[in-house]
Amino acid sequence: MALQTLIYGGRIVRPDGEDDTLDGWLLVEAGRIAAFGAGAAPDLPGAAQIDASGCAVVPGFIDMHVHGALGHDTMDADPAGLRVMAQFYARHGVTAFLPTTWTESRAKITAALEAIRSLVGKPTGGAAILGAHLEGPYVNLRKQGAQDPRFVRRADREEALAWLDMGVIRLIALAPEFPENHWLIEEATRRGITVSAAHTEAGPEEIACAAQLGLRQVTHVFNAMVGLHHRNPGTVGAVLTEDAIVCELIADGIHVHPVVMNLVVRAKGRDRVILVTDAVSPTGMPDGEYPLEDRIMRVKNGRVILPDGTLAGSILTMDTALRNIMAAARLTLAQAWPLASLNAARQMGIADRKGLLAVGHDADLVLLDADHRVRLTMVEGEVVYRA
Repeated sequence: MALQTLIYGGRIVRPDGEDDTLDGWLLVEAGRIAAFGAGAAPDLPGAAQIDASGCAVVPGFIDMHVHGALGHDTMDADPAGLRVMAQFYARHGVTAFLPTTWTESRAKITAALEAIRSLVGKPTGGAAILGAHLEGPYVNLRKQGAQDPRFVRRADREEALAWLDMGVIRLIALAPEFPENHWLIEEATRRGITVSAAHTEAGPEEIACAAQLGLRQVTHVFNAMVGLHHRNPGTVGAVLTEDAIVCELIADGIHVHPVVMNLVVRAKGRDRVILVTDAVSPTGMPDGEYPLEDRIMRVKNGRVILPDGTLAGSILTMDTALRNIMAAARLTLAQAWPLASLNAARQMGIADRKGLLAVGHDADLVLLDADHRVRLTMVEGEVVYRA
């Protein structure tokens, strides 16, 4: 990697999130953004050169909720598979992600967390692994979705503390309506771990109570929760109106209709929505049938379903999610990019170094062409994908 890399000729999204871009240049040194400016680039003969003409330069995408790709899954507990996933995600603009577990036995979840921990802070050849997202097993059986019902349980203190003590979990998704889970909301919050309401029947009072305990997020809003009715606001009404809660959104047009995607952005504001993929192992592969432990996932026409018709994650990629939310909510790129990067960085407490094109921040960035398709991905100053 060159000591300096000069990116020139592109449109740089403004770091303050204003609704315009800066035609200019950006300088990377030692893996961080060293300077940027408008107009012609400075003369730096020793720097590597990247011509971004015709492209927008945006912060790299951060996927907080993603399970797998190309036949690999977080629950395989395989560092080699995690690297394959990281490289696939980078082709779609992701520069950092949280490999996400699902409801399983203690042994299998522990093994997955150990595999993730082995790669935190290590090069993957693609997107950086920031830590783990623990989705389940402390969810509501009546809203299990594709979570395995055999392993749904309440938050056992000895089990959960052992996982927290591994130091790798950055996000926990649980059902906050159960008093047995309340201690975990408080303990995770105390440790700086984001807690999200997931696979839940929590209503307004329960969401408000959990927010007081430290709940700050909702997992794939509208999915695996009580929907919105004008006489029963349900989980959806609660999280859309609770200021403390940020909403994950699977913007594939399948999990949530585009009109409702627009509604979510309008209700929460552009700084309170986080695009996630919830992508599973068949992502990047052709339609067909794929194993999910001892069950089968069927992939057809963009949908991933179990034999009973239950949605089982997605095959969405983050670049497609960004294009979809721009179309659904009628946003410009300058308005939409925080939903794919900065908002997630803020939730994890890392916005001082990621999620933004600012001097001193990690050089995690993406070049998008006029159709908002990824042409180049850079992770901490290293080009990991070039179209």
